[in-house]
Amino acid sequence: SPFSVLGEIVVNEVNFVRKCIATDTSQYDLWGKLVCTNFKISFITDDPMPLQKFHYKNLLLGEHDVPLTCIEQIVTVNDTKRKQKVLGPNQKLKFNPTELIIYCKDFRIVRFRFDEAGPESAKKVCLAIAHYSQPTDLQLLFAFEYVGEIYHNPAKKVNGIDPGGGGGGSIGSTTGQQTPLFETYSDWDREIKRTGASEWRVCSVNEGYMISTCLPEYFVVPSSLADQDLKLYSYSFIGRRMPVWSWNHPNGSALVRMANIKDVLQQRKIDQRICNAITRSHPLRSDVFKSDLDKCLPSIQEIQAAHIKLKQLCVNEPFEETEEKWLSSLENTHWLEYIRSFLKHSAELVYMMECKHVSVVLQEEEGRDLSCLAASLIQIMLDPYFRTIVGFQSLIQKEWVMAGYQFLDRCNHLKRSDKESPLFLMFLDCVWQLLEQYPAAFEFSEMYLTILYDSARISLFGTFLFNCPHQRVKESTEFAISKNIQLGDEKGLRFPCVWDWSLQFTSRDRLLFHNPLYIGKSAPCVQNGAVKTFKRSKKNYSSTLRGAPPALKNGIISDQEFLPRRNSLILKLKPDFLQQTESQSNSMEQYFRDWFTKPVDLHGVILPHISGTQIKLWKLCYFRWVPEAQINHGGFITAFHKVSLLADEVDMLNRNLRQYKSNSSLQGSCSELDQSRMYFRANGLNDTTGAPDFLSSSFPFSPVGNLCRRSILGTPLSKFLSGAKIWLSTETLANED
Repeated sequence: SPFSVLGEIVVNEVNFVRKCIATDTSQYDLWGKLVCTNFKISFITDDPMPLQKFHYKNLLLGEHDVPLTCIEQIVTVNDTKRKQKVLGPNQKLKFNPTELIIYCKDFRIVRFRFDEAGPESAKKVCLAIAHYSQPTDLQLLFAFEYVGEIYHNPAKKVNGIDPGGGGGGSIGSTTGQQTPLFETYSDWDREIKRTGASEWRVCSVNEGYMISTCLPEYFVVPSSLADQDLKLYSYSFIGRRMPVWSWNHPNGSALVRMANIKDVLQQRKIDQRICNAITRSHPLRSDVFKSDLDKCLPSIQEIQAAHIKLKQLCVNEPFEETEEKWLSSLENTHWLEYIRSFLKHSAELVYMMECKHVSVVLQEEEGRDLSCLAASLIQIMLDPYFRTIVGFQSLIQKEWVMAGYQFLDRCNHLKRSDKESPLFLMFLDCVWQLLEQYPAAFEFSEMYLTILYDSARISLFGTFLFNCPHQRVKESTEFAISKNIQLGDEKGLRFPCVWDWSLQFTSRDRLLFHNPLYIGKSAPCVQNGAVKTFKRSKKNYSSTLRGAPPALKNGIISDQEFLPRRNSLILKLKPDFLQQTESQSNSMEQYFRDWFTKPVDLHGVILPHISGTQIKLWKLCYFRWVPEAQINHGGFITAFHKVSLLADEVDMLNRNLRQYKSNSSLQGSCSELDQSRMYFRANGLNDTTGAPDFLSSSFPFSPVGNLCRRSILGTPLSKFLSGAKIWLSTETLANED
């Protein structure tokens, strides 16, 4: 059955439906049944997918499925009566639809025709989709239904889904490490030890969320601050979000996040005490540099507006109409400009920690939006651990999930939030920019980043469902009481964790998450039954540029284009301890200039190139559903394929070498063949086979079946809808009844 997820029930269905595949002809259309369940909409057909040679299989979703939380807007059309309506929840539909268009949050548009279907059944299924995709309450999201079933039927774990785990199928590193979730005292303590933050301690003053409901139960504070002081100070902060530690530099500088102090009378005194405590936690007793993110980064409203414009550009406008103005239209969205400002500001704060040896405090009104993004980028630039898969996942747990990033509101899972803003997507895009610039520094691939973004739209995982950890506990405890579920000692229900990738993909498909260009510090190998490590070459491609003129090194167009201008964001800030002098800005410029003229240490600091052409549009994420933008047998995947084969050959040679050295039997090496890290494998040494026929620039996704952008029976959609912009959810179409 396609509905194998526990707790999933069919709500409504209609037969004899056509799924439209091409814009200008119906010859490729698929016939089948359209089904609405409490988890997704599904199209079930026996017809093979035309024009498509490859499908990346998600174990939770079929080829034609859309999770309900991924649906953005539902438009019903009757083309004979020339009527259309955007369907909200609990709305009536006064005409029988001949067509249904579903706009998805991942930029897909899916279109169905009901010419041969029963008119009443078609209307019912449209209303069911509108109702179930726009729930009025958090507890109506599918994850609750699923977890309720698990607790009532512990033996019925379908697809091996087990609530709560940090990674039974975690694709971690080759060692199979689990992703720390930072829900416990010990996870934070281990992070303190890993970063050598000896003057910091784990604080449990918020156990049971007694102080702040939007902070985790455990977090890290300066050792010199006593619990009773923290309790006292907490009243002065917005949301009682007192300052929390994020990370420590080997030189002792700390990265700290802090909400604004709302108590104006106490502001100076508390500020001083917090800064003194941070200074005392620094081995050099260095000063503290405060960065007010609200003043120097785009607001969440500006980011949302840019995202809406980007979506219209990538999806709504036919490519041939926008081709001439494409680059200027892209610039007018401001999306790339905002990515540049986040990368630039983060790089400037890296300079403060790395070069000036000062602790950095990220200050923001509530301390749970822009600071999630800035803190994460700073750590990725400074700490190579966060550029591994397990490290990156632990960073998201630490700086987003546990720090109280409001996934429910920002992702708008309940479709009624005026607080929607794609900050998490912008973060993944910033990471993609760094991955694109330093491909050998990251263990994960761009496919991994794209699939991670998609996973935030699947309402099964608790990871991206709530506004804070306390909300999970509170809502799930209420749900448990209403469903007679015995919780025992547990704090709330345990939801499936997104880091357990085995819930979505087979171990073979998970290999696509691995970046074949990655140069790890050392790769473990098994020799005579014992695990040993052998160093992989750290010689970098950038070392070949030593003789190049400075302006060309590392692909910078010109030194001047990258370097922070004298009036750049960070220099507008006026920290108490630092007189902003000419020499200060010069030393920052000198730091960047020096850094970019040296070969990159892939296991050290990495800094972004931010000149005009070096911040790019993330095509795999935004163009994967647009057929006109697809390059068959082209795109980055062709290089990815070639490098995978080479990396696999190198691994094969290493295995042969180890086998030769240890004189082990031939069977031993055969069993190792299945341990390849690569999705694409060499058939043997000197493999000369060409690239598979199914590779394209949208691999592993396929735009087939999302080709309904242009017309309704030959009329451009925009003209048919009187020029209304469907994507703008703020505007309602002329709802003709």
